[in-house]
Amino acid sequence: MEPRSRSVLWDEPEPEEPIEVIDYYEAMRMGWLATVLSPLYRLYERRLEREVQRGPMPRHIGLILDGNRRYARELGLEDPMAGHRMGADKLEEVMDWLEELEVRITTLFALSAENLARPPAELSGLLALIEAKLRSVAIDPKIHRKGVRVRAVGRLELLPPSLREAIALAEEATRKHDSFSLNLAVGYGGRQEITDAVRQLLRERARCGASLARVADEITPEDIGKHLYTYDLPDPELIIRTSGEVRLSGFLLWQSAYSEFYFCDAYWPAFRKIDLLRAIRSYQQRKRRFGL
Repeated sequence: MEPRSRSVLWDEPEPEEPIEVIDYYEAMRMGWLATVLSPLYRLYERRLEREVQRGPMPRHIGLILDGNRRYARELGLEDPMAGHRMGADKLEEVMDWLEELEVRITTLFALSAENLARPPAELSGLLALIEAKLRSVAIDPKIHRKGVRVRAVGRLELLPPSLREAIALAEEATRKHDSFSLNLAVGYGGRQEITDAVRQLLRERARCGASLARVADEITPEDIGKHLYTYDLPDPELIIRTSGEVRLSGFLLWQSAYSEFYFCDAYWPAFRKIDLLRAIRSYQQRKRRFGL
């Protein structure tokens, strides 16, 4: 069976979907069966896209890009960077899908603060890959033609100077664009973001002469929200995580209070447009009550 995409409440099998008697990715490797199955998937993809286009589209989607290394291992590749490179290539494809669906804001969890403790050889390669992508974004005609504003969020001071320089280059080159927003969470931790927001708020009030007791009495969630890394963005309506892991790993902890979650078994490099469409369809089928 195809790796099943899952929501928090584990989706039931959908009888109208293509009948699959063998893993789809294994079929791709077998070649001859891929030739048989691919037209079925394209037909299903088009039908699913028409269905999704009729429903409410999330303005802001968060993506947790997980499973690069495991995907490489399953392909028999010893170098984890091979998986990261395939994941980077997949990102460009997924961004095209999101733009086609007119999802205006995307936030990607590319590198957590904890990831900075990975083995030096892997970490240096991963940071170099992110840097190269950001430098290419700054001069990419497609980015400028589509009006994509790019920026990074996280503890950027923890990153190497060359990567910070690439971030600044991409941000400055796309600063005036306002059709789409692509936010890269790098060196990011949700707890640290909240801590930084509270720290900035306390310093701001202290400069105005407010006592700690007064700040404690007056502080509101809105006050903290104004100091988050993503203070000027709407909260994500939908967060998608690949690779089958069912957790946020600290991603947008504050902003995701009323987000819908969708967990997909496919590793990030194997993520398909069908997986994205299913996630959006699941979001459209839910009744968002916001605690009311």
